[in-house]
This record gives sequence, C-alpha cells and structure tokens, in this order.
Amino acid sequence: ELLALERLRRQKESEANQLRDAMEALQRQLKREIGDKQVKLEMAERGLVLTFVAEVLFDSGKAEVKPEARGTLGKVASVISQKVPDRDIGIDGHTDNEPIKHSGWKSNWELSTGRATSVLHVLEEEGVDPRRMVASWYGEYRPVTSNDSSEGRQQNRRVEIVIIPKKLTQREMDLIRQGES
Repeated sequence: ELLALERLRRQKESEANQLRDAMEALQRQLKREIGDKQVKLEMAERGLVLTFVAEVLFDSGKAEVKPEARGTLGKVASVISQKVPDRDIGIDGHTDNEPIKHSGWKSNWELSTGRATSVLHVLEEEGVDPRRMVASWYGEYRPVTSNDSSEGRQQNRRVEIVIIPKKLTQREMDLIRQGES
C-alpha cells in the first residue's frame, strides 16, 4: 500500500514537472506575444491555460485563423508535441455579448464554435494528435470580465488552449484516501 502511494506521489510529481516544463517552453517560445499582451499563460486548476485575444487570431466576426497567427499556433503545437505528448488538449471559444449583426453567424455561440474548431484544425495541421483534442464553445456565457467597456469586451473575445492534467483513476483516489487515514 505504502509503496503504491509513494509511486503515485512520484507519478503526480513527474506530471506536475512536465506541465511546468511545458509552461517554461511556452514562455520562451511566446516571449514576444506575451510581452505584447496577445497571449496570457497561467497554471490553473483545470490545467495550463493559454489565452489568446481573439483579434490576434481572427478578423472581426470571422473564424478563419489569420495567416500571421499560424506561426504562433505552430510554436504552441511544437511545445505540446514535444513536452506534453500524452496530455489531452482543450480548445475553448469565447465571445463578448455584442449581438451578431453583419458576420453571417447565427449567434455568438456559432462564432465561438467556428473559432475553436479553426484553432483545433491548425494545431492538427501543425502535428498535434487529433485524438487528444476537444473543442468547446461557450459563446458569451463565460466572460472573464464585464462587457461594459470595449477593453472588457476585448478580454472576453478569446480562445483558450488548455493542457489538461491527467485525471486520477478510482484506484489512485482510493489509495490516496487510504494513505490519508
């Protein structure tokens, strides 16, 4: 029991180090983009989160990734493939709450869907294993700040790429519980 618990602890430590390595590699690769506030990088409970301001990736109301943003996503893809090849990757699309007028999308939900899916396809083209990726879209329903100002709306229009930590199995959770008692 104790041995299994120790093995589990070492495995979790190694996974945390793997995420830290990926974070450091992304900080190096995206130094300019982070400095220009185009990309934000943070370790959160749900994983290592890269937040892209939508304007960096897309033209207003559009879901095709801009040609000049492909290079940035290529750097992200290479870090994912090298540093966290066994992790699942979530791609979350978000919008502000401004009603859609001219872009031809039915709603912000469809726009966030198109954007998350476009990023997924670019990452796949850049070598990320498609079996490990999932796209989610939240439209305007998970703002990070108020939509009352243009700065706020800009922060809410974003795509997040999340490197997801491995989930504990039921057996691992039982081991931890036994180890704590």
